[in-house]
Amino acid sequence: MYQRIVVKVGTSTLTGGQPSLSVERITDLVQQLVALRHTGCQVVLVSSGAIAAGRERLGQPLLPKAVPAKQMLAAVGQPRLMALYDRSFEQHAQPVAQVLLTRGDLTRRRSYLNARHTLLALLDQQIIPIVNENDTVSTEEIRVGDNDNLSALVANLVEADLLLLLTDQAGLFSADPRTNPQAQLLHEISSAEIPAAVWEAAGANGAQGTGGMLTKLQAAGLARQSGVATVIAAGSEPQVVLRVARGEALGTRLPALVSALESRKRYILSGWDGQARVQVDGGAAAALARGSSLLPVGVAAVHGEFERGDTLAVLDAAGHELARGLANYAANELRIISGQRSDQITALLGYEYGDEVIHRDHLVLLARPVSAL
Repeated sequence: MYQRIVVKVGTSTLTGGQPSLSVERITDLVQQLVALRHTGCQVVLVSSGAIAAGRERLGQPLLPKAVPAKQMLAAVGQPRLMALYDRSFEQHAQPVAQVLLTRGDLTRRRSYLNARHTLLALLDQQIIPIVNENDTVSTEEIRVGDNDNLSALVANLVEADLLLLLTDQAGLFSADPRTNPQAQLLHEISSAEIPAAVWEAAGANGAQGTGGMLTKLQAAGLARQSGVATVIAAGSEPQVVLRVARGEALGTRLPALVSALESRKRYILSGWDGQARVQVDGGAAAALARGSSLLPVGVAAVHGEFERGDTLAVLDAAGHELARGLANYAANELRIISGQRSDQITALLGYEYGDEVIHRDHLVLLARPVSAL
């Protein structure tokens, strides 16, 4: 059984191919997500459907296909969509939270860290986050239907074990099944490179949503590079979420190409700008070697300018690089709290982001310390 799953549901699944959202579809999805959470699995839902909800609320108006019209529909539909989810989850006494994001929120390091902390805090409290593209302020994302790619970024953000993309097709096919009766369902794609024929077959878009199989394949490619396995399956398949979570072979599976740990190490190691550094005393260096976090009391000096979420090089007193990690505090903040106990952070700054300068989960020790001065 997986420990953490991101489930992305598209508009075509929520409407069943009809112009309006299907309460029955939403009720069934909610029942499965609640049952999955009760097994001990943490669940994040990435849901499309705001624009469809907006069209329904306004009586299916004929509007231009320009971005402002879609943003207007999303603004009308998002509270309606959340109200439907909230009422359905409330029947199971399951609390939920709305999280609106854009791709930019997850590619800027500071906002990435803030979003990660928020989502993990929700999951720790057994709350199911419902994530949607912030369509009312996004432009590029709404044109390409990027809730699919957003779900892959969220899966990487929370270090999910599985990304489940629910759609109106059974999975990925060898050719476009809508035009080629000889098209075969692909049960697994394990090659590092996704075959060109699969990309070509994924090019057909659905009528209801702003995405299609192409964006789902893009999302799967992104997720597997981040250490997250992906399954693309039909949202109309009975109990599809629970069956996939149990390991049943439904749809198309794309195994992760690297482990989640390896992906996070690459992210941290590649993010250093060559300037942002902290020097630590002997006690902190020894604690890091034992697998501890870096605390402000062990920081002897701060070099360079950096923001919260940036990658820091950690040096010992001799200038040898011991590790790299993601900063929990910006350079100006760290200069104030360095050498101080963690329980003094709030008194010194007026706020705190945690006891650690770098949490051990965001720290990569170097196998052989090298000079970084």
